[in-house]
Amino acid sequence: MLILGYAVIAYTVFLLSSAWAVYFLAGGIDGPAVSSPWVALAVDGALLLAFAVQHSVMARAGVKQRLTRLIPAAAERSTYVLVAGLLLLAQFVFWQPVPAALWHVGAPWSVAIWVVYAAGWVLVVVSTYAVDHADFLGLKQAYTYLRRLPYQSPSFTRRGLYALCRHPMMLGLVVTFWATPRMSVGHLFFAVAATGYIAVGIRFEERDLRAHLPVVYDEYARDVPALVPAVRSRGAHRGVRS
Repeated sequence: MLILGYAVIAYTVFLLSSAWAVYFLAGGIDGPAVSSPWVALAVDGALLLAFAVQHSVMARAGVKQRLTRLIPAAAERSTYVLVAGLLLLAQFVFWQPVPAALWHVGAPWSVAIWVVYAAGWVLVVVSTYAVDHADFLGLKQAYTYLRRLPYQSPSFTRRGLYALCRHPMMLGLVVTFWATPRMSVGHLFFAVAATGYIAVGIRFEERDLRAHLPVVYDEYARDVPALVPAVRSRGAHRGVRS
């Protein structure tokens, strides 16, 4: 019960950080400047780096194994989700705006941009269910542990969103980073840094996938593009996460 409660807390933090992320990228990223642009960008860069390091390091198999020596394996994924959610909340709380506008798009095009922004978030959410939402966020591991059921991670299949691109969740996030009718200096800094991190993160994730599924994933990568969707492919994978 303690592990399940821990998983629910981690999931709640995830929901809060996700809701704040929607607001943050929709305009909360900008506000009155509270420091010089260079100081603000240095603080923002440190916040982004902290999240990137945690997200990459804790996803590595070796780190996961070491972590399960300290906590039950059923709580490992929830710990990852909890720490990531807390770092996201810290990023939003301590973010230093650099509000100088680089461009601003008015109506009616701004409406179309907001539709694209919303579609990006829809793609992110749907992608978590295509993988296995409960497993991706640690709830399934805690529940099966409570019920003393055998835990089985999602299997590799080729269908759904993953027939169009190998990383639809990352594609959705990139869309949300850039789809804004008003691009400020601070927003551009976030978009460039976060997009760059996703590009690097995909390389690390795919290296692990190729090590785990050498023939299957190589064939999949030949058939399906990484981010830009393809209309024609043989299928896609499901249930593989960092």
